[in-house]
Amino acid sequence: MKTIRLTMAQAVVKYLSAQHIKIDDEVQPIFAGVFAIFGHGNVAGMGQALEEQQKHLPTFRAHSEQGMVHAAIAYAKANKRQRMMACTSSIGPGATNMITSAALAHVNRLPVLLLPGDFFASRTPDPVLQQLEDFSDPTISVNDCFKPVSRYFDRIMRPEQIINSLPVAMQTLLDPENCGPVTLSLPQDVQAEAFDYPEEFFIKRTHSIRQIALDNMELTRAVEALLQSKKPFIVAGGGVHYAKACETLQKFAEKYQIPVAETQAGKGSLAWNHPCYVGAIGVTGSNAANKLAQQADVVLAIGTRLNDFTSGSRALFANKTLLQLNVSRFDAIKHNALSLWGDAKLGILQLDKHLSTWKAPQSWLTLGQKEIAKWNNYYDQITSISNSSKTEDILPTEAQVLGEIKRHGIASDIVLCAAGSLPSELHKLWRTEQAGGYHAEYGFSCMGYEIAGGLGVKMAEPSREVIVLVGDGSYLMLNSELATSVMLGHKMIVVVLDNRGFSCINRLQNATGNRSFNNLLKDCQSVDDGHPEINFALHAKALGANSEQVNSIQELAPALSRARSSSKSYLISLVTDSHKISPEGGCWWEVAVPEVSSNANSETIYQAYKKAKTKQPY
Repeated sequence: MKTIRLTMAQAVVKYLSAQHIKIDDEVQPIFAGVFAIFGHGNVAGMGQALEEQQKHLPTFRAHSEQGMVHAAIAYAKANKRQRMMACTSSIGPGATNMITSAALAHVNRLPVLLLPGDFFASRTPDPVLQQLEDFSDPTISVNDCFKPVSRYFDRIMRPEQIINSLPVAMQTLLDPENCGPVTLSLPQDVQAEAFDYPEEFFIKRTHSIRQIALDNMELTRAVEALLQSKKPFIVAGGGVHYAKACETLQKFAEKYQIPVAETQAGKGSLAWNHPCYVGAIGVTGSNAANKLAQQADVVLAIGTRLNDFTSGSRALFANKTLLQLNVSRFDAIKHNALSLWGDAKLGILQLDKHLSTWKAPQSWLTLGQKEIAKWNNYYDQITSISNSSKTEDILPTEAQVLGEIKRHGIASDIVLCAAGSLPSELHKLWRTEQAGGYHAEYGFSCMGYEIAGGLGVKMAEPSREVIVLVGDGSYLMLNSELATSVMLGHKMIVVVLDNRGFSCINRLQNATGNRSFNNLLKDCQSVDDGHPEINFALHAKALGANSEQVNSIQELAPALSRARSSSKSYLISLVTDSHKISPEGGCWWEVAVPEVSSNANSETIYQAYKKAKTKQPY
């Protein structure tokens, strides 16, 4: 057996460079590159190895460990989980900064390879700088925090251990059911240790993502339920995109006359003007989708976890026959559903073969079309800027901003959001025209994902305009990858909607019977002069981006035109109303209400909460 002598870090990089995947008859590297922030714990080992392999595995310098992992996750999502990135950090805070992002990837079932540095395996210099010590267990480091937020975790204590661990890492990253973050914790001394690795370990490997066909018994049961249905209803989730099943779903819905609603992750499965489309579902949904969901007798959920926002905290789909077509067995049985464990595309095609000449009644689809027509009229009203004023006391709403961006956009635009009230407004009001045109991180709803995520999406889709919509709160939490986008030449448009605080949570605070407190800046402790007036345009300019602040909704369209013509990232900021959101569309969402409170209206709100809970199945 021929061998090659490499350090463990060199072997990791060489192995990753050899992994490829076949996408639409084209073989491409699985890893588009490595995001790295070097420090003690990875600069000597991984840093040296990556520098040698720049032609085969590019390294990108980020400004925040959390931000770089967000960017890597967004890249994988935009690539439908087929291509991805790795991220390496130093030990201590460099590693722990990646844990929030690991949780985000875990919740959203998105692949990313994390390579944090760790303590010395030899323990000779312990405790090293930034090393956490467990007084009863010397094998524990901060990297053990990755265990609950990783699909696969291993600490590499000997250089030869990667021969077993790296193939398992690849299998996990590409497994449609178990897909998620993988963490290989790399002690800094082991990174630099050499070993005689077998040459065959580094041969070029071309992977494919397996497709799971439905079990015959589960298929028969689902077909029987649909054949007896008079009001079938489809909920399209993110699995539709990952299975590349958008066109298949469209044809299926048309053939059988079934209305289709979309989750946050599933948005874009159908174009907004498709004859079967009835809009967004759930708490952030449209009147049309939620009305039909309540009347449906059989619900076919495809590629969705049916979380509380989608299911109205389990109340929306109560007392219905629920079919869960999902590549994950864990998700396929949720809500006491009839399981359809398998790939979304294969599953739809298998259902199609067995439904024969059956169709849902035309009156059912007609009802859906009438309801979405009403919703479209509402959209026109709520997004219109005709009633806006240039005076300071009448501020534009988020709906008006979204409408203006859409009216002056193009079909291939990709809009991105993550936290606050923007995902709600976008889910029900954004008109997606092309698959992949809507990118929301709403599994973890992580403030600070937006700008870093925009960078990752632009790296995946360089020919499309990426428009990041972010609130002032999220922008202040994590904005440093705006500088990275300028440095790497990946231009995006960032629109900051400044409502001077955490207005979404302020509204929730009020809705649960509480007084405004510590959310809007005016309701927080501050000096006598009050909270600072933050100039986001100047801040973005300091990071190297082009920018401007607009003073009215009428100024937004010309600013967007200038942003599109810019050769580098461009930020637009404007002040928006912190109280007004689109009142229509959503269904009930369970948020615990205090049983006892000093607020005068708390008892009324608590009684309404108890009444709403009776709609839940248990």
